[in-house]
Amino acid sequence: MANVVIMGLVGTPNYLSGFKSIMTGAVSNSSDSGPVSGHDLPTPQVSVLMLTCNRPQFLDRAIQSVLNQSLQDWELIVVQDGLNQQTARAMTQWVERDPRIRYFQRERGGNIANACNYGLARARGQYVAILDDDDYWAVADKLRKQVEFLATHPDYVGCGGGMTVIDEHENVQMSYLKPEQDPEIRANALCANPMTHSTTMFRRSLGEGIGYYDESLAGYQDWDIWLRLGCLGKLYNFPQIFARYTLWSGGGSFQRQRQNVLSALKIVFRHRTSYRAFPRALALVLMHLAYAHLPASVRKVSFSFLARQKKAFFAGKQKGPDSAQ
Repeated sequence: MANVVIMGLVGTPNYLSGFKSIMTGAVSNSSDSGPVSGHDLPTPQVSVLMLTCNRPQFLDRAIQSVLNQSLQDWELIVVQDGLNQQTARAMTQWVERDPRIRYFQRERGGNIANACNYGLARARGQYVAILDDDDYWAVADKLRKQVEFLATHPDYVGCGGGMTVIDEHENVQMSYLKPEQDPEIRANALCANPMTHSTTMFRRSLGEGIGYYDESLAGYQDWDIWLRLGCLGKLYNFPQIFARYTLWSGGGSFQRQRQNVLSALKIVFRHRTSYRAFPRALALVLMHLAYAHLPASVRKVSFSFLARQKKAFFAGKQKGPDSAQ
């Protein structure tokens, strides 16, 4: 059994298969419905991608944080996987309110990477910013700072920032920054995602060139895309809290632990020659594998604490309890 797994891990990945299908219009497991806006507007600087699935209680908060940005030259692409009437009603109202919001409902969803690629195939901006539906941006100049940075630093492929971790009731758990400069970002990139997804922005042309997200991965697709983008140029994290990240038992990080750890094994083996610290990264993944097979009751009471400890360990430095500066 172990031999079969290792052979699958070191096999050559087909990064482009999912991207080719969406470019030809043959998107698997999906169909479009619902109101769509934004078609007749000028090409925006930034395409903001947001996926949503059965979490309507957080959706308005996330969308409002996009509208609050000082840089207003954006489009928001919301991809809904599955049928949730409350989400559909909320999105209908948002589309009617702001023509920059483009909404796509897929009756039959795929995995996260498939949904991301589906939305990005419809993106028009020079830059792509990511925002999960249960997170939200905490500062109004987030997009402006990132666009200005990438416009003046052509050797950088993307950038991110720090996070405040909250629970589902918005109680602050911790705040942390990621390593700032490219060398320190790369030092532990194989051990943990060096970029916090909901704070990130990358050049759309480069994301398109590598096929965006790898649909063969069941989890941690965001970690993988940043490792692949990092092979094309430099990465940067602003020393500032950009977003609030909701850590709760209903979130995907808890629900998909076993799928995520198998993806982590694939990612670590895939990128072991491009980044340092492979032995340490493999040891961490094996520890994660053992934890993922503990009883669900044990994992539920310990998950938030351990997740915070991991974030703190790989952070560049921690901030005050709720600092946005």
